[in-house]
Amino acid sequence: MDGKSSNNTAGKPIRCRAAIARKPREPLVIEEVIVAPPKHREVRIKIICTTLCYSDVTFWKLEHPPAIFPRILGHEAMGIVESVGEGVHEVVEGDTVIPIFLADCGECTDCLSQKSNLCSKFPFKVSPWMDREETSRFTDMNGKTLYHFLSVSSFSEYTVVDIAHITKIDPATPPNRACLLSCGVSTGVGAAWKTAKVEAGSTVAIFGLGAIGLAVAEGARLCGAKRIIGVDVNQDKFEIGKKFGVTDFVNSRNIGDKTVSQVIIEMTGGGADYCFECVGLTSLVHEAYASSRKGWGKTVVLGVDQPGAMLSFSSFEVLHSGKTLMGSLFGGVKPKSDIPILIKRYMDKELQLDEFVTHEVKFNDINKAFELLLQGKSLRCVIWMNNE
Repeated sequence: MDGKSSNNTAGKPIRCRAAIARKPREPLVIEEVIVAPPKHREVRIKIICTTLCYSDVTFWKLEHPPAIFPRILGHEAMGIVESVGEGVHEVVEGDTVIPIFLADCGECTDCLSQKSNLCSKFPFKVSPWMDREETSRFTDMNGKTLYHFLSVSSFSEYTVVDIAHITKIDPATPPNRACLLSCGVSTGVGAAWKTAKVEAGSTVAIFGLGAIGLAVAEGARLCGAKRIIGVDVNQDKFEIGKKFGVTDFVNSRNIGDKTVSQVIIEMTGGGADYCFECVGLTSLVHEAYASSRKGWGKTVVLGVDQPGAMLSFSSFEVLHSGKTLMGSLFGGVKPKSDIPILIKRYMDKELQLDEFVTHEVKFNDINKAFELLLQGKSLRCVIWMNNE
């Protein structure tokens, strides 16, 4: 099946519908588009369902580079392989897959190592093009180029994705759960499991209980953490957090003259073993670092701040506190090997995914998903591509 396909659309352009972001902050427009066939080492997939991640909203709002329009957003999804390009042997037509923004080429030093998930061959970048050649596989009905997003562009009934960004999964996995592992949930669970390597009996503090922060809590729970402290400005997040193992809650607006780090140090008798920053604010990174225990405390940065945001630590503090500060892209998860493990853990009823889905809509109502997320009403809204 290397580069071959038996269906009648293989090797031909496909006409389908996509939700296009034509201008920043304006509702997406559902239009007919042309999706070119896959080239060398590329796969064309039929998207079954997709979800809205806050990164999509961030780039939808952005008015300056790396913003670019018109663009097909979307990067959390699950689909079926429709056809494969030349040189593809890892998947065949009909396989169930999830596309992932982070490449896993399986060939470079990093991908062959267990120490990192940061591919050297296709380093992460917010490019409007395909990975191997800077071209697009999308055009509108006027023949104008439509730009890609995070190597996935799942807000389209069909999309073309490089094989390095495709992970084959068990076809028995429910589509509206599999898509969650494309980005957010894997990032949070992986940050506890793979990056921090949270130990049983340890204490964890999570700054920001959005979808990522709650996924960190779920990961810490699976690792056997004894105490999971959630920090948020929204008191309602404590009740939600309890579903994912949060045991304590700090509302940063209700602690008087104290800082969050002072409260956490008092609660834990010296600081948390592991702290996770899940909002994307330099001030919170400093607070998380201050909340971690001297000598062995680890602070993991997951939140995406503005480009150019700087952190500043005194050299005295770094030397004398003996703490670790680290970043974690996609939670340290290696897509092709770790995602199937997470899926098995879900199918074995160990990993909770159902609780992350607060809403489900049809493709025609994709803008409703944006409204729900912007209003703070949803964790994950699943968008079903088939409107029937």
